[in-house]
Amino acid sequence: SGHCLSVPSVTYEGKTYNTVQIGNQCWLKENLDVGTMIDVKQNPSNNGTIEKYCYNNDPNNCNTYGGLYQWNEAMAYSKSPGTKGICPSGWHIPTKAEFEILIVAVNNNSVPLKAIGQGASTGAGTNKSGFSALLSGFRYDYSSFGYLGDMAHFWSSPEYYALYLHGSTNGIVMENYVNDAGYSVRCLKD
Repeated sequence: SGHCLSVPSVTYEGKTYNTVQIGNQCWLKENLDVGTMIDVKQNPSNNGTIEKYCYNNDPNNCNTYGGLYQWNEAMAYSKSPGTKGICPSGWHIPTKAEFEILIVAVNNNSVPLKAIGQGASTGAGTNKSGFSALLSGFRYDYSSFGYLGDMAHFWSSPEYYALYLHGSTNGIVMENYVNDAGYSVRCLKD
């Protein structure tokens, strides 16, 4: 699966993101990495500045894995499903229904979604879809990050829904999580 014919890449806030066509959907191929890093102990606020966590408070991890965002920050403080949020113009935070279309496209199997080298055992990535998911871990409470190389979560809407991939299984879960968790963001073309 190659890039989207209409838009092979997008440059946003100084970074270039590649695209990938999966079925009728056009996705950014990399996790969003936009905004100003805040410490794991801080919460973002609706202050006009996009605030992100970088795993272990290390900006290099944001370069590799993208930023980790709280739901409200990712959505740019909107509650409307499918809102642009912190995505580039013409792109949006995928809805639960849009992620479900992606899940059907990969036969409810996370292996084709994960980048080669991500995951192990029955969960080892083949990246057949081109989605190139990285097991980017997350911010899970006010003092710590966890599960780098083991888990990935991608925010969606309605409120606090996320797509969850585990490193050592081929399962895909869509469920509600806590709003102050720091998760990855993948943008979908409008």
